[in-house]
Amino acid sequence: MPVSADVQCRGCPAVLPDDPSHSGWCQDCGSWRVCEECERPTEDLYTTVSCTELCEDCCAGYSLCDRCDRYDETTYTLDNDDIVCDGCSTHYDECGNCYSLLADRHTNCQSCGHANGSDDRIHDYYYKPAPRFHGRGPVFLGFELEIKTPPRVLSACVDLALDQLGGLGYLKEDSSIGCGFELVTHPMDYTYAFERFPWSLLPALAGEGAYTDRHVGLHVHVSRAGFCSPVHAYRWFKLLYRNQARATVLARRDPSSWASFDLRARSHTADIVKGDRGFGRFQAINAEPEHTYEVRIFASSLRPQQVQAALGFVDATVEYTRTLTSGDIARRRGWEWTAFTAWLRTRPDYAPLLIELEDLACAS
Repeated sequence: MPVSADVQCRGCPAVLPDDPSHSGWCQDCGSWRVCEECERPTEDLYTTVSCTELCEDCCAGYSLCDRCDRYDETTYTLDNDDIVCDGCSTHYDECGNCYSLLADRHTNCQSCGHANGSDDRIHDYYYKPAPRFHGRGPVFLGFELEIKTPPRVLSACVDLALDQLGGLGYLKEDSSIGCGFELVTHPMDYTYAFERFPWSLLPALAGEGAYTDRHVGLHVHVSRAGFCSPVHAYRWFKLLYRNQARATVLARRDPSSWASFDLRARSHTADIVKGDRGFGRFQAINAEPEHTYEVRIFASSLRPQQVQAALGFVDATVEYTRTLTSGDIARRRGWEWTAFTAWLRTRPDYAPLLIELEDLACAS
């Protein structure tokens, strides 16, 4: 009777019994997935932009795209050092001066942006003075308005902004702006902001040549201490996430990688309001700041009504959800946009928000 020859596993040195039932794989290798390039089993496979799955060795010449989270042989580095694949690179603009690819919202790369204009009265990106609270609260709002200027009018715009802001705010750099500045306010309650912020500053800046475009945004911070409980904060998060479409119309800006309505964040809202920092700061509601939530969805504007509407929306949604009950939600459709706007119509303090909603045909 002939002696059976040893059979070696196709994926490792293991010796297999002379039995056709093993199909050439040992028990361990048989549970692994197979690389589509070398056809060897492996515990880890990496997905390429062509949707093939490769082992670590076969993927050695590839780089991971930070946008689509897949691997590609041809990649590009953005001016913020992110890496994007060939396909994703089409979503980014080139710097008008050096033609390097720009991270979303940029007009010039950081180096060229500063070359186009600078002013030592504009603080650096990391400047963060002690907050000065204005108004009675308990809900305090602060906003960050990104504003662009041609280099020739930067100094005049800085003069104008600092003269009218007084102690209500300051100016900061942001590489996403290029030439210009981010106007940052100290915390104010809604009434104080509406009555005391120098709203005439915004059209005056436009008159000097300042402008906004699709690359710049308006971020509104709301104090965590203004919520009466984590349950209140949970209701507020849910209202905004459940009404993404209408909130996006009001924001005048489609969701982007800079302000994502991330399904993971929505499904983990209960953890976030209990102290979890969420999924990074580029969320529709950024939960990373220690003392505030940051609503990042709005497009920048130099029109007072649009900025007032953004502040009003954040404040109004906090107040609307403060007393929202489970009965309101279950029997009176309290989560729905129509219920919120019906409540809004009974609050004349939020007139700029309601007018803006009517202008945008989403007031009901």
